[in-house]
Amino acid sequence: MTSAHDLTLRLIDLLRREHGALAEFLLALADFDRRRLWVERGHASLFSFLYRELGLSKGAAYYRKIAAELIQRVPAVIEPLRDGRLCFTSVVELSKVLSPENADEVLPRFLHRSKQEAKAVSAELRPATAAPHRDVVTTLRVPARGGPAGVTVAPADAPGRQVGTAAVHLDEPPRANGTDSLPATPPAPIPFPPAPPRDLAEPLTADLRRLHMTVSPPFLEKLKAARAALSHSHPGASIEEILQVGLDLVLDRHAKRRGIVKKPRAVPRPAKPDTVPAHVKAAVWKRDGGRCQWPLESGGICGSTLRVELDHIRAKALGGKATVDDLRCLCDGHNDLAARQTFGDAWMNRFTRGLRRGMEPVAPSAPPPWVDPAG
Repeated sequence: MTSAHDLTLRLIDLLRREHGALAEFLLALADFDRRRLWVERGHASLFSFLYRELGLSKGAAYYRKIAAELIQRVPAVIEPLRDGRLCFTSVVELSKVLSPENADEVLPRFLHRSKQEAKAVSAELRPATAAPHRDVVTTLRVPARGGPAGVTVAPADAPGRQVGTAAVHLDEPPRANGTDSLPATPPAPIPFPPAPPRDLAEPLTADLRRLHMTVSPPFLEKLKAARAALSHSHPGASIEEILQVGLDLVLDRHAKRRGIVKKPRAVPRPAKPDTVPAHVKAAVWKRDGGRCQWPLESGGICGSTLRVELDHIRAKALGGKATVDDLRCLCDGHNDLAARQTFGDAWMNRFTRGLRRGMEPVAPSAPPPWVDPAG
């Protein structure tokens, strides 16, 4: 059976080839576009050639069109694409602000950035005209299950819009049944289930984001009650100010659980037996930055900030102490892995397998072999 190390090396090699193949394709496509060879193939645009003749999806064709045009303007982008430093999905945002004159300064800011991070950089370099701060609550009419089909609209950043089953792009008319002719009668739209609500923060400038979110009527009732509760200390508070107060309370409570307080005691309070003193918790959390410290084979640490807890480097059952040097932050997955490396899967399955299935943990029927029954 192939080991994790060998498979990782193969994946690295395949990824390098993928990046290289994409770069070669984009170079050839840029040359193809520069010579306008898509005209000889009977197309009105490069997008039409990619979509109709090469059979790419509208989104894939759009990204490649933008990348090919960007390469022609600023050839320096090809090497970051070739080695994977420049994410392919960020080329649209990069194309809005990159020029031959500013390439040395701007291009490095987009390296190793996701699409959403690239949007933030683009907004900082080319701020949108930000609307004044205002709170808007709009009622969404969601069709009942099994009701009449509605209209599904693609996200605002998608290259096209979807109406029923037909997607329309600025460069292209819709196709029907694999042909380029329009149907005499549009097909009946297929009912789509309502998309799950999601929160999307759209960058406007370096300092402003527009947050779109879907909320329930109980949320609005709580928001109204919170505004009334804060009417003395925060008269006329906006939704952002109300949420800021609530978030501060959540973060303060979380900090107290980690032993981090604004005014620590000069003399730490004695901890209860088998517990970690508050000042030790605070020191470990501060040292590790609240991030999982599990070392990765490729170098560095896990770094997750989700479901992080304190872990004894030397297991408590084997004599580990509640000291700063013997504690570290681990996410729950790596905490479980550390325990399995120490005590074995057979023993740990008695505790964690049931929890993963949503059941009560199975109590051990006998003490583990490293515990002295005589105490």
